[in-house]
Amino acid sequence: MTSNLLYKWIGAKTLFLLCMLLCTQVLFGQNQNDISSTAKVQAIFDKFTEYRHQNKIDKALETLDEAANIAENNEDVKLLLDTYHQYARLFLEEGDRETAIFYWDRASILLKDISYSYGQAFHLYLDAALRFEEGNNFQSLKSLEESRMLSNNRNLSNNILLLEAYIFTNIEKYDDAIKNLHALIVNSDDKERAYLATQANLQLARISTKMNDAEEGIVHSKAALELAEKHGFAKEIRAANEELSSIYEVKGQYNEALKYNRALEKIKDSIFNIEKAKLDANTADKIRFEHQMNEINKLTAKNEELSESKNRSEITAILTSAFLTIISLLAVSLFRNNQIKLKTNDLLYTKNKELELARDSAVSAMEAKTNFLSTVTHELRTPLYAVTGLTHLLLEENPAEHQKEHLKSLKFSGEYLLNFINDILQINKIDADKLEPLSIEFKLEKVLADVVDSLQQNANENKSKLVLDYDPNIPQQLLGDPIKLSQIFMNLVGNALKFTKNGKVEVIAKLLKKEEDQVKLYFEVRDNGIGISEDQQKNIFDSFEQGSIQINREYGGTGLGLTIVKSLLGLFGSTIHLESELGHGSSFFFEMDLKCDDKALDEIAFELNPEEFDFKGLHILIVEDNKINQVITKKMLTKKEITCDIANNGNEAIDMAKANTYDCILMDIHMPGISGEEATRQIRKFDPDIPIIALTAISLDDSLESFYKAGCNDVVTKPFKPEVFYQKIGENIFKRKMQGLV
Repeated sequence: MTSNLLYKWIGAKTLFLLCMLLCTQVLFGQNQNDISSTAKVQAIFDKFTEYRHQNKIDKALETLDEAANIAENNEDVKLLLDTYHQYARLFLEEGDRETAIFYWDRASILLKDISYSYGQAFHLYLDAALRFEEGNNFQSLKSLEESRMLSNNRNLSNNILLLEAYIFTNIEKYDDAIKNLHALIVNSDDKERAYLATQANLQLARISTKMNDAEEGIVHSKAALELAEKHGFAKEIRAANEELSSIYEVKGQYNEALKYNRALEKIKDSIFNIEKAKLDANTADKIRFEHQMNEINKLTAKNEELSESKNRSEITAILTSAFLTIISLLAVSLFRNNQIKLKTNDLLYTKNKELELARDSAVSAMEAKTNFLSTVTHELRTPLYAVTGLTHLLLEENPAEHQKEHLKSLKFSGEYLLNFINDILQINKIDADKLEPLSIEFKLEKVLADVVDSLQQNANENKSKLVLDYDPNIPQQLLGDPIKLSQIFMNLVGNALKFTKNGKVEVIAKLLKKEEDQVKLYFEVRDNGIGISEDQQKNIFDSFEQGSIQINREYGGTGLGLTIVKSLLGLFGSTIHLESELGHGSSFFFEMDLKCDDKALDEIAFELNPEEFDFKGLHILIVEDNKINQVITKKMLTKKEITCDIANNGNEAIDMAKANTYDCILMDIHMPGISGEEATRQIRKFDPDIPIIALTAISLDDSLESFYKAGCNDVVTKPFKPEVFYQKIGENIFKRKMQGLV
């Protein structure tokens, strides 16, 4: 203990500074090793690698000491550099960061005056490992990339892949991590093949656990355990047992978990822990002390040589001068570094404030845009309801032929404006992160068939054929969001029909893979229309992008459809792809993962066509605060021989629902006083059965899910198409009556 303290005092005050001044001559005096010495060194490093993998730390350190002695005796700087690197790597793996940095720093000194690309590459790899251990993931990735550019050594490249996989896991880029790890499982490394495959399997098991894929985690954990036991990788044996025990415990397979727990208990008493315990702080300090004393001894020998040729005063003068010079240089360096640090801090503070202001400004602008668009789209829907509703009523009252043309033009303009408003609202919701995919049971074939049927008239107008190619192997019952899926295909098919005259549009759905309750589906919308040029394809999914001004004028449209498709698919973790040739048509395709329910009964859904509904004699309550909308809605119902009562607000609706018996309630959501949602909740307290259909000019903050939670049976968005309006009323009244719910 006394000698150690004495060394620290002497090294801190004089000898260590002298070492920095004079060791260059000692360290950089380099001779070429002979063939036998090189072979011996290689055998030593191979042995070190074996001991390191088996966690025999003391033996690993002994082999490194032997390599260091050979390097010192032969004045081989490259060998000494490689040895220091291995010291640093070993101590870092054992959690002794301080000692690891001690050897990394000495390697840095050696690298300054030699040209050694592999040594520089390995140095950067260790730098990446140190930064990763600090939590600096992106700086670590940068160092790894620089290391890869300096050397193509296969062993080093494989270790870079492994460290990259750890970093990718940390930043949740699981696909990239898995790619690296699979490459390591089948690696052909002549030094660490089995070890790298073991580490890769362990990390894949951890990623599988994070992704809730227990079965995959078990497969990789067992693979790692088999390799580790075969080759004696002590730490990895323990890690694999821990992983398996944890996975089986989560799965509730406690017998299997107990099996691997018992294996862990045996490991606690094994040579693994005995060997690991040997590498404590004292061992690390002893190794460092020996290397530092070796440097001091070299300097002492130099000092003795100087004493033989010069008198003490001269030596003292030289040493004093050197000491003062070093101190001066250190002082100047520290002062400059301090000034630079102060300036850098000031600059960083200023830039940070600028960034904060820019961020706040951007957030405010986005909120202002969102609120503006939400308000505008919502307010436009209410008067648009009057336009479309009155147009429908006038067309049904046998207008003159010259009036029909005007009314049809008015109807077309109203529907175009409605589609434009809907597209803006959809984009606004996506930008504001207001959309979340549902997970409900639906029939995919019906969703696609409804899309095709609804757009059949568009196809007929363009004299084009619209067909559905549906794979019968797709399960009947799927879990997902049929509404958003319908929106995707409405936009894709509508877009294809718009640019296809006298042609054909195909909607294709194929089953790619089915595993248990998961299916992977392939979708494609293909046409033989005008096609898209390569330049236009680059920006086709951007907002308001339609290819060219000429195309916009000829074919119309908002230019938002494909942007909506891209954003909606992003919610499902899918990506839209495009293949097109100018003059020969286009193909939009994507894949999607959905859950299926094989156990669900293949029931035929109860459906009625609008003409099958007998509305005569029904009595309905209309809850609406807008007088024009009251008149239009009542007129549309009266045409079907339905009698109506009108409530001007939510409170009136509650009182009238208590006092009268209605077949259905049409509930406006946005009203003064209490909202339609609250009114619905109050009605449900005394009448849980009456069908309530929400009528709303839906805005950004509206949620269909909230309407259903309040007690609404269905939702119709204003302005609505009359056929949709009648269909919803009929389905909710007659379907429930046939099911005995009302």
